[in-house]
Amino acid sequence: MGNSRTEDAAVQAKLAGHRLRLLKEVFVTPPRQADPGRRARASTPSTPIRPGVLDHAAASVDEIITHTRAEVPRVSPAPRNDSVYQWALDNTRHLDPERQRALDAKIYQQSLEHALMMGDDLAIRRHSCPACGCWGLFWMAATQAAGCVNRHCADKDGRPNTWTLQQLAERHVSAANTARRNAT
Repeated sequence: MGNSRTEDAAVQAKLAGHRLRLLKEVFVTPPRQADPGRRARASTPSTPIRPGVLDHAAASVDEIITHTRAEVPRVSPAPRNDSVYQWALDNTRHLDPERQRALDAKIYQQSLEHALMMGDDLAIRRHSCPACGCWGLFWMAATQAAGCVNRHCADKDGRPNTWTLQQLAERHVSAANTARRNAT
């Protein structure tokens, strides 16, 4: 890419865009139930879309646009679709590495959010535990955090150590930058 931003940032932007597009194209409509036979018809039709998915997609795009415009006030018009991630990377290439990493982490965090919205909790399991290093993270939807299954990796009350998606994203981006620096 010609600057301090890693190739991983472009890959993650493409993945986040792909997941956002999938959310909008596939996961907006509720899954169809098999017809159990004769039944009474509802007096009001069911919602043909899952509004939470559309709200999530719109909020994600808005967040990236807002973040990019805060960093670069005079920026080209933003796309309102999955190409917003590449738009953000393209318009922040000149920023210092710290500010680039902040955007890269936000994009990675949103990619994880999109995966979880689609029911793909394997996106979380691909991260090692920041505390003990084991590969036993799992998504806890009730607390909106990733927890470690290692029983020795717990807080003082015996509950699993937990990490937010933001923490996992920042760690991932930091590790990618460290690996790039060490490879040269």
